[in-house]
Amino acid sequence: MENKSFGFNSELTLDPFVIPPGGKYPIFFLGLIIYLFGIFCNLTLLSLIILQKNLHKPMYFILFSLPLNDLVGITAMLPKVLSDIVTETNKVYYPLCVLQAFLLHMYGGGILFILAAMSFDRYVAICMPLRYSTIMTPRIVVRIISLVWGLDFVLIVSLFSLQTRLPRCKSVIMNVFCDNPSLLKLTCGNRAVNNIIGLFNTAVMQAVSVSLRAFSYVKILITCLVSRRSEAKTKAINTCVAQLVILIIFEIVGTFTILSHRFTNVSADLQKIMGMLIFLVPPLLNPIVYGLYTSEIRNTMLRAIKKRVSN
Repeated sequence: MENKSFGFNSELTLDPFVIPPGGKYPIFFLGLIIYLFGIFCNLTLLSLIILQKNLHKPMYFILFSLPLNDLVGITAMLPKVLSDIVTETNKVYYPLCVLQAFLLHMYGGGILFILAAMSFDRYVAICMPLRYSTIMTPRIVVRIISLVWGLDFVLIVSLFSLQTRLPRCKSVIMNVFCDNPSLLKLTCGNRAVNNIIGLFNTAVMQAVSVSLRAFSYVKILITCLVSRRSEAKTKAINTCVAQLVILIIFEIVGTFTILSHRFTNVSADLQKIMGMLIFLVPPLLNPIVYGLYTSEIRNTMLRAIKKRVSN
């Protein structure tokens, strides 16, 4: 009976929010609006890149991965949370829990690698403008995108595959969604290897992402300082500000999430909300930031709207 209880298709129980009487449906509709808004913004950005020929450039082909990644993150997390708020079931089958956790971790690693790839593209465009078309060829762009998703996939798969060697002896996840730490806490036995690999994968993600971004932005800054052309400086600022704003948003939200779990006086519900923000804030703000700070996207969107209105 115990083996059946903790079998592959067994049900897990999620720890729900403490919602005051009458607050269930207002919270649900607020969450639904947030989700639909995030879906709309990211699909709009994806559609612009696909349909508008003036955006068929290496920069925007790499950028295409960002809203795609954001859609994965917000969809993997929010619909399930909203469903549990309304139905009050707070149950999830183990395979679906693993799938949700896998997609959420793919989303987190994806942001780091995508921003690193985008910073490298801007480095080539600004520091080596005459060689940009020969360096950022379609074949190289495909390789960069494949490397971004491939490296992310390999690291996350290696992390989750290690859990299969440990037996499960618990069925309650102390969170409103599934992630790797929560799943690991359900297991019995020696988790040292899992923790070491988890730290190693995190270190690899951060090292690759931070080092490539730091190299790119330092080179861009030097180019701006030595350049006598104000147009070059303006171009550099306009193309890099959006990436820097997105990076700052992600790091700030991530820092607050980590800190919320380090202080004992933070309520459990607040910790859960903070844990959700990293899957909500970037997908909501990333397409808006790019729409505001990238003139080519902004102008393309305005032309598309005017064309539709005039028709």
